[in-house]
Amino acid sequence: MIRLTDIAVKFGDVTALHDINVHVKEGEFFTFLGPSGCGKTTTLRTITGFIEPVNGTVEVKGKDITHVPVEKRNIGIVFQSYALFPTMTVYDNIAFGLKIKKMKKAEIDQKVHEIAKKVDLTDAQLKKAVSQLSGGQQQRVAIARALVTNPSIICMDEPLSNLDAKLRVQLRNELKRMQKEFGITAIYVTHDQEEALTLSDRIAVFNKGYIEQIGTPNEVYNRPKTEFVCNFIGDINRLSPEVVKTLKKSGADLNESDHHYIRLERLRVNATPGEGEVVLPGVVEMREYYGLYIKYYIRLDGQDQIIKVIEKNDGVNIYDEGQSVNLVLNPRDLMSYHEDGSAVNPEFRGAGEEA
Repeated sequence: MIRLTDIAVKFGDVTALHDINVHVKEGEFFTFLGPSGCGKTTTLRTITGFIEPVNGTVEVKGKDITHVPVEKRNIGIVFQSYALFPTMTVYDNIAFGLKIKKMKKAEIDQKVHEIAKKVDLTDAQLKKAVSQLSGGQQQRVAIARALVTNPSIICMDEPLSNLDAKLRVQLRNELKRMQKEFGITAIYVTHDQEEALTLSDRIAVFNKGYIEQIGTPNEVYNRPKTEFVCNFIGDINRLSPEVVKTLKKSGADLNESDHHYIRLERLRVNATPGEGEVVLPGVVEMREYYGLYIKYYIRLDGQDQIIKVIEKNDGVNIYDEGQSVNLVLNPRDLMSYHEDGSAVNPEFRGAGEEA
C-alpha cells in the first residue's frame, strides 16, 4: 500500500532521516513511535508531501508520489493542533475539503451529516463554532474533516496529546474502531508507548533518524531487537554485574560483559521457584499502589541493586515497606545485549519483523 524506500531527509547540513525503509500494508494501523526529535513526524510529513526527501521514493499502491503535491495525494491528515478554523462552524470545517473539490451543495450536505453521525457529532454541534467545543469534540471534528473526502490513507500526528488522560484512552479506542470500520490505512505518530501498543497492528521504533525495529506490539515489547527498543518500550530492570554473577553461580549461561534486562511482570514475589528459577532475597524499600496491581521496589540483600516488580493485587498478599521477601526469576526471561546495543540472540529478538 505505502512503501518508503531509502528515504533520506536533510535540513541544511543536518540529516534528519537516514535510509528509511517501511512497507505499510493496506488496512493496517501502523505507528511511528519514538522520543522527541527522532524523525517520526518528519517521516509522516514526507509521506503527506509537506517535506521532499533528498533521496529515496514514496509509493502508494505501486505509484511513485515522491514529487506529487500535497493536495493531489488523497491522504487525510489530522494534526497535533487539529488545525481547524476556529471562527467557522463545525459543519463548514468538515465541508471545507469537499468545497475545494467543488462538489454540489446537496452532496456536501449528505456527506457531512453522514460522517458527523459516525464520529458522534450531533446536528446541534454542527451549527456551533469550533471554538465552542471541548478538546475531545474538536478532535472528532478534525477526524471527520480528514475522513469526509474518503481518503484511502489517513495520517495522524499525535492527535491525542492535547487531551487529558481519561479522554485520551476513550478517544484512542474510538480511533481504532473507526479505522477498522472505514477500512482505512492509518499512519499514526506518537511518543506514548501505551498508545502505540494499544492501537497498532505494527510499530516502527525511531531513534535519531533511524528505524531501530519494525514489528507487532508483541514483538517490540517481548522481542526487542536492540537495547534502545528494550529500554524505550515499557518499564524494565537492568541487572547489575553483581546480580549477573549470582545468576551465573546458579547455572545461568550469561556473559558478564553483556547488558541484561528483565521485565517487571516476569518477576514474582515469595513464589515457589520452579525448575531453573533463581531466588534472590531482598527487602521491600517502597511500593506504589495502582489498584489493579502493585509495583514494589525491592533492594536485594548485600547488593546495591533495586529491582522493580509488578504483582497483581489480590487483596491478600500485600507486602509492606521494610518486609523481607524473596524474588523469583527465570534466567530464560532475560533480554541480553552486546556493548553495541545489538541483541545477543538476534534470531529470537527480531523474529517476525517485516520492513
